[in-house]
Amino acid sequence: MKTIEISTVLNADPRIVCEHLERSELLRYVTKGVLKFKPIDPPEFPEVWQAGSYKASIYWKGFLPVGWQVIRIETQPMRGETWSLRDNGYGWLIKTWDHIIETTPHEEGCLYTDRIRIEADMLTPFVALFAGRFYRHRQKRWQRLVKNGFDYDL
Repeated sequence: MKTIEISTVLNADPRIVCEHLERSELLRYVTKGVLKFKPIDPPEFPEVWQAGSYKASIYWKGFLPVGWQVIRIETQPMRGETWSLRDNGYGWLIKTWDHIIETTPHEEGCLYTDRIRIEADMLTPFVALFAGRFYRHRQKRWQRLVKNGFDYDL
């Protein structure tokens, strides 16, 4: 098991960040350029994530199939001023992809943290290396989204 934790400060109200975290459109936006998730079951992602499981095909750079993943959304209770969302998922090669997103108020807006626990047997070190790079990419996309006033088309 390997754990990756990456944080960034977003210059945005934490409540607004949380609202966007609940939107499935955000997944498309923050993964753009690296991965594309195409829903399988159910055949469409909900507009707003609900607790439950969502199976999706994954495509590297948007076109090369690399398997499937189950996104398993779990709601989390507030801990003080910390809001969190958990995707306790898994995939065709990955036994555990336990992703917890946390937001906490910060003097500049919001401290945003991705914490991912990964288990993929012998592939764990390689998957963890990819995850570190992938989540840094996601956080850069978050920075861009905030800078552009949460406009998903920019």
